[in-house]
Amino acid sequence: MVTIQVILADDHAVVRKGIRDFLEEDGNIQVVAEASDGEQAKQLIQAHNPDVVILDIRMPGATGIEVTRWVREQGLSIGVLILTAYDDDPFVVAAIQAGANGYVLKNAEADQITAAVHAIYKGQSAVSPAITQKLMSHMAGATQSEKLIEQLTDREYEVLKLAASGLTNRGIGLQLKISDRTVQGHLASIYSKLHVGSRTEAVTTAIQLGLIHLPENKG
Repeated sequence: MVTIQVILADDHAVVRKGIRDFLEEDGNIQVVAEASDGEQAKQLIQAHNPDVVILDIRMPGATGIEVTRWVREQGLSIGVLILTAYDDDPFVVAAIQAGANGYVLKNAEADQITAAVHAIYKGQSAVSPAITQKLMSHMAGATQSEKLIEQLTDREYEVLKLAASGLTNRGIGLQLKISDRTVQGHLASIYSKLHVGSRTEAVTTAIQLGLIHLPENKG
């Protein structure tokens, strides 16, 4: 039997241990490495080239959605399973559009999660029934969040991330080597695309959609 090599990324060690234990009970799944944040997940993916990577959404360094987008940008033929407690519509849509092959909630039964890994390894999708309903609703309604992710340019992502870090327009301009006026233009475009009226609203909306890093909560 083929052994499915898996990398597991979650910022909670106890959660990783629980998932690892029931995955390896399957007999055909081997967890080759564990990551506690998104940037470490990228490094381990490059080092091990696993068959499937299991990602939480909220992680320090880079979110599961950002890691998924990175995997696809690298052209890696790796199956991506989002395993999270969050079933919020923006997260679901952003993850699937980023290129995830599956989206399963952590309250699923152990055998359902194991089955999802096998399905993704075979090139199939694996989505919880409740998540499927959300996706169908979004597809039918051509929802706002689906459009947003496609519309933002690379430069707008950069401006948005720097705005989220607290930099002023001048600070953003210095960082990107562009004028204050150009920064203002990018922000105006971002506000329009996100249907918001302020920097704070733009950052909050972008975080909810998984477009930029989520703030780390050390408390």
